[in-house]
Amino acid sequence: MKNKNSLLYEFLKGIIKENPLLILMLGTCPALAVTTSAWNGVGMGIAATAVLIMSNVVISLLRKIIPDKVRIPAFITIIASLVTVLQFLMQAYVPALNASLGIFIPLITVNCIILGRAEAFANSNSVIRSAIDGLGMGVGFTLALFFIGSIREILGFGTFFGIKMPWITDGGLQPMMIFGLPAGGFAVFGIMVAITQKLNKRFYARQPQAVMGCAECPGCINAQTAAVASQVPENLGGPKTTKVVVPETLKEPGVLADHKDANKEESEETK
Repeated sequence: MKNKNSLLYEFLKGIIKENPLLILMLGTCPALAVTTSAWNGVGMGIAATAVLIMSNVVISLLRKIIPDKVRIPAFITIIASLVTVLQFLMQAYVPALNASLGIFIPLITVNCIILGRAEAFANSNSVIRSAIDGLGMGVGFTLALFFIGSIREILGFGTFFGIKMPWITDGGLQPMMIFGLPAGGFAVFGIMVAITQKLNKRFYARQPQAVMGCAECPGCINAQTAAVASQVPENLGGPKTTKVVVPETLKEPGVLADHKDANKEESEETK
């Protein structure tokens, strides 16, 4: 996670930091429409992941061939071709899932996640990194759909992957049909977004901050200050100057004074 150039970071960012559904708010239409059950959520996520990986790979391979002026129409054509192949495969091998997802399988072509990753990442990165990026974004999207679909199915219908939950059906609790309706989908989606945003903010707030120069002595390293260098143009004959920005925490009484006294004592001992 620390090295942003690693393949592991490219994979994990789509699951945690840049989750396309819960963080970037992309692909919300199919998320709310098909997540009436856990199986529908997983099926839609796997279909979108397959298209994501293949479109990223193809676009990355052709990124130097496709002219910039027609790159968006070219991307859409590539994605539409892959979605057509995917739909034929689903009709042949999983017809029930294909019928359940309905029109939202062809609509993967215009899914913001697919086109967004093609334009923002695959168009400027290598094939391997593009494939890993598509896999990470797809897994993050699938997990989000799975959790939303599971919550809606359990609370709305009392089942999980079509299996009845005894603690609901036999425990005296009645399924709340509102979770199977669009209003319940919005409610679950909003709660999931709020929880994910909070956890994501807390997790990345703990990451170590950049270490900058100290405000008092050039050799000191302190993460609470930031040195900003500015150079006078040579044609004016001005020397190089460095401006040090001191944060408010170091301007409190006694903070810099103690630092100066310590430096003064060290210099006197040296003399």
